[in-house]
Amino acid sequence: LSDQPLLMSSYGVVRPKHQTSIVAQVSGEIVELSEIFVRGGFIKKDQLLARIDPSDYQAALIDAQATMATARAALEKEVAQGKVAEREWKQITDSSPTELSLRKPQLAQELARVKAAQAAILRAERNLERTEIRAPFDAMIDSRKVGLGSFVTIGSNLGKVSGTDIAEIRLPVADNQLEFLANDGVNSEVNLNGVYAGKSTQWLANIARSEGVVDNTSRMSYLVAEIKDPYQLKDKNSVIAPLRFGSYVNAKIQGHQVSNATLIPRYLIANGKVALLSDELTLHYAEIDIIRQQGSNVIVANGLASGDKLIVSALDYPIDGMKLALSTDDVTPELDDIDPEATGESQVASNSKAGE
Repeated sequence: LSDQPLLMSSYGVVRPKHQTSIVAQVSGEIVELSEIFVRGGFIKKDQLLARIDPSDYQAALIDAQATMATARAALEKEVAQGKVAEREWKQITDSSPTELSLRKPQLAQELARVKAAQAAILRAERNLERTEIRAPFDAMIDSRKVGLGSFVTIGSNLGKVSGTDIAEIRLPVADNQLEFLANDGVNSEVNLNGVYAGKSTQWLANIARSEGVVDNTSRMSYLVAEIKDPYQLKDKNSVIAPLRFGSYVNAKIQGHQVSNATLIPRYLIANGKVALLSDELTLHYAEIDIIRQQGSNVIVANGLASGDKLIVSALDYPIDGMKLALSTDDVTPELDDIDPEATGESQVASNSKAGE
């Protein structure tokens, strides 16, 4: 007997955690395309992908800057006129001047024009920046929908990119299996098995979260496993094969550890019992408690002890207490040594120790 880990079997398709469409935020003609802006190309954050003709937006920025210069000049002129009006008012009368007499409304108007000119400059600068289409994050080009010379408008779809930092796999798990997972599976390790270049390959992932709902169609709960740097772009010397988006993988989710348990083939169990070979070479049936089934095996927690000999060969007419002979024994028991009333008959059996 030993500590046996519970493994939950699942499956899923590898998807990028972050995926987004690249859209144009200004209108114009595509005058430049990066060579890396092709399907399957790997790009870095802020890398230039395409450029929209910036001529009109450069002109708009110059126009906004000119408007700002005019507004500042008018503001300075109005400030000077206000000072002159205040000085003249004091020379004419000793009474308090009105705001209109000091040209304060005119000053506020010029201040507003300066702020509007500042806003126009910011808008023109932002539109000029938007003529450069850059990568939002480290990614792989999923598709490109424009070519050199294409005319795009605001909202035009230029392509789609998939983030290469983290990949996700949605793993369906039956609701009654969640009891075997710590914290409903969150932070559990996951062994992924798939095929790369025709060879069976394994990857290690972790459960990042549970979706927290039961799917209406499949009635399954979904756990989301994450694996960092699936394309091994950050570690050029890695011997691990890339885990490509769209790959189908089988998953084994690590569950609780069951103490003092053993793993035995399911076919050895009949009506909740297994056949054992006693020290006296007789057949004995032991009732067992099955924790759960894992593939073609089951995990047994109670009913077996270390050193118990499991009978793994088929017996024609098994009777509890009957005499048996091991197939590895050199000498087969003589008929005179068999008590027919106690055992019925003797059969040859092969055995395996429990826990092995």
